[in-house]
Amino acid sequence: MHLISVTTWRMNDYRGKRIIVTGGLGFIGSNLAIRLVEAGASVTIIDSRVPGCGANLFNIAPIVPGIDLIESCIGDVERFASALKEADAIFNLAGEISHSRSMDDPERDLYLNTVTQLRFLLACRANCPGARILYASTRQIYGKPVYLPVDEQHPVQPIDFNGVHKCAATQYHLLLARRGDLDCRVLRLSNVYGPRMALHLPQQGFLGVYVARALNGEPIVVYGDGEQLRDPVHVDDVVEVFLRAGLAPDLKSRVFNVGGPQPVTLNEIAAAAARQSGRSPIHHLPFPEHLIRMDIGSYFSDLTRTQRELGWVPSIEFEAGLKGTLAYYREHRDRYFGFTKQPELPTAARLEYPAVTQ
Repeated sequence: MHLISVTTWRMNDYRGKRIIVTGGLGFIGSNLAIRLVEAGASVTIIDSRVPGCGANLFNIAPIVPGIDLIESCIGDVERFASALKEADAIFNLAGEISHSRSMDDPERDLYLNTVTQLRFLLACRANCPGARILYASTRQIYGKPVYLPVDEQHPVQPIDFNGVHKCAATQYHLLLARRGDLDCRVLRLSNVYGPRMALHLPQQGFLGVYVARALNGEPIVVYGDGEQLRDPVHVDDVVEVFLRAGLAPDLKSRVFNVGGPQPVTLNEIAAAAARQSGRSPIHHLPFPEHLIRMDIGSYFSDLTRTQRELGWVPSIEFEAGLKGTLAYYREHRDRYFGFTKQPELPTAARLEYPAVTQ
């Protein structure tokens, strides 16, 4: 059950539409695919199930067998070209999100977030130039904020390879939109939380780590003084803004920030998780060296443009959203904690770089 209902203002416009969701077995993509099916869309998921990126078949259990699933890297375009030809809209959520892993293996991150994205967009230009494409970017490309709140005009100065590669992929989308080749819209997401996070992958963000530790009654570790601000946004709110952006006309090459209702400190986030757990203590530790160099300090989004042009504001307060999130994992614990050892992650040297089919 969703914390907010699907927007009814124009949701019937999705009925009967042919929609592709890349990365649809992951956290945000699966939640989006579920909503689209509920709205009457015909949904095809494209997901490579690359180890370490969060794909989980259980995420789409509510809509199986109501969707088509193509197991493929988005760069391997000949495997799904026929699906592209029929697409009315594409929600592009494929990619790697780990900042720390991008620093350990930048070529892998380059391939997953940049090379494959370019190949995918060229295939879209050849096969479905009229489809609307919604790309999930990240607030991390802004780097350490120069001012707060951060609006879409803020300087782009990423502090890790993941941010650089996401920035490049964003520019691919915007370039092709400015040229009139594709209709691309970009959403820059803040820290997203909610059901279907990959809790067994700590590299995917501190919110999943906090939730996992709260569920297990383990200490919740806060690095530094914990006064850094964030604006966590619930996945139901994120799905809502994607759906709105997919229906709004005349948004080619537009970028929108997506964040939570209000900024909260890491201490407040940890305290909320500890309250929901009832048994997790909070520990403050110094920043590890490999993390402090990627710390951006405080961040929260200016949502003025998103509200003005999409009519969207986040509606789920953090404590309520966190409560629902923990309830989901308590019900489906075995589906998200049944991982003891992850398969070895592929490096760039072992990844195949298929040719582009146009």
